[in-house]
Amino acid sequence: MPTPIPAVLRSYIEGLKAHDVDRIAQTVSDDLAFVSAHRTLSKPEFLRMLTALYTGFPDWSYDHDPVEVQADRYAVKWRQGGTHTGVFAMPGMAPVGPTGRKVTIPEHYFYYRVVGDKIVMIQPEVVPGGAPRGILEQIGVELPPL
Repeated sequence: MPTPIPAVLRSYIEGLKAHDVDRIAQTVSDDLAFVSAHRTLSKPEFLRMLTALYTGFPDWSYDHDPVEVQADRYAVKWRQGGTHTGVFAMPGMAPVGPTGRKVTIPEHYFYYRVVGDKIVMIQPEVVPGGAPRGILEQIGVELPPL
């Protein structure tokens, strides 16, 4: 029998698609670690990043394959993108005014660890042009070398 997908992960995915940061906040642990290639974000930083994304890209959209179970984590292959028509103010960076550029993030996995009824870890697969760095690259933000 297949492993059921936790309700909290289904709710998180629905929150992303609806741009509902409050709903997403309810699905992640207070000690969430969003582990990117260059830094780890806390829950408040992660939620500020999503708020910045949805403000800068009001049409941001998500599509994904079915959730996969991989040992002690869940994997979702995401396709995402949008048009930069608002101010994109990522925490810790200067705000970037609208460029009108369309951004398409390469299809890649995000990995999720769930403990109890909360997501405790989110880790995007490291791919060239992947989120969140790929968004900044595509709207023309000068970034330090990897």
